[in-house]
Amino acid sequence: MTELSVQCEQLHKSFGSLPVVNGVSFALQSGEILALLGPSGCGKTTLLRLLAGFERLDLGRITIADTLVADGQFHLPTEKRRTGMVFQDYAIFPHLTVADNIAFGLKQRRQQRPRVAEMLDLVGLDGQGDKMPHELSGGQQQRVALARALAPEPVILLLDEPFSNLDANLRVQVRREIRDLLRKAGTTAIFVTHDQEEALFIGDRVALMRAGQLEQIGRPETLFHAPRTEFVAHFMGQSDFVPGIVAADGIITAAGILQQTTGPAAAGTVRIGVRADDFRFDWSAAPNAVIVARDFAGMDNLYTVRLRDDTLVRVRQPHTEQLEPGAGVHIAFADDHPLPVFQHGINIA
Repeated sequence: MTELSVQCEQLHKSFGSLPVVNGVSFALQSGEILALLGPSGCGKTTLLRLLAGFERLDLGRITIADTLVADGQFHLPTEKRRTGMVFQDYAIFPHLTVADNIAFGLKQRRQQRPRVAEMLDLVGLDGQGDKMPHELSGGQQQRVALARALAPEPVILLLDEPFSNLDANLRVQVRREIRDLLRKAGTTAIFVTHDQEEALFIGDRVALMRAGQLEQIGRPETLFHAPRTEFVAHFMGQSDFVPGIVAADGIITAAGILQQTTGPAAAGTVRIGVRADDFRFDWSAAPNAVIVARDFAGMDNLYTVRLRDDTLVRVRQPHTEQLEPGAGVHIAFADDHPLPVFQHGINIA
């Protein structure tokens, strides 16, 4: 049986009369990385702070490495929970060297020098322990923050949007480095972000929160290709929704028939979740849509297209294909993969 590092059962936290975390349950296996995703105000940072012990739990139960740390009445202090924390602003001490920053959380002085050396080697900063933080780049400072959090050997590492202060190019580079370092160290981690691309890249699993609750949790591919609700479909890839009528040979829409079966109880009107790569232009057929806008994105063009029933969808096409607003086109469903179909907001495909 795989060892569990963290187990959360029916967690509740309110600020005044406002519920911020509402009935959240999940468990993490040892060495697993969970990307905690959601829009601003959904409760993801509060959930992280409950795990760290910075906030007191109202109801529920949190267990870390088989040790109860909170249950609504009992509250184990942060310093006794064996958690590490990496903040948005790194929280590196500017007056301490890199080595002293990493050693800060180590209690036994005789262990500091070998452990600091080990951490510097792990994060690729060997030989730079005597430098001051201001002498490092943003990416290097982030690695110092990670090394300091890992030095005491926490059961779980908590990262609260740690790349938000980095520019776009550096952010992509550092997130790859951090993911590889966490896997090399075998550290269980929860990574909070509002960036769905970041969550898909880093997480072994992704948990999407909405209004204090877990909307869906699973492998990145599952959330992207098989979203449980329309909210998940929209958040994980900016889906559009095409209305249709369930028929014997598929689903009839203004963009043609989607030849795909639905659940056995499906009937009547449904909504098909489509992303910009789920349509293609068919130049052999008469127009069934009109281009409303074209956004040039370098490698491709993103067209906004109006169907005959006034539904707007986005269609991604090669950068060499340039059509202006007002042009008539025929769009058809791509047939290389199934699409999610929703009834009353729930996936029935």
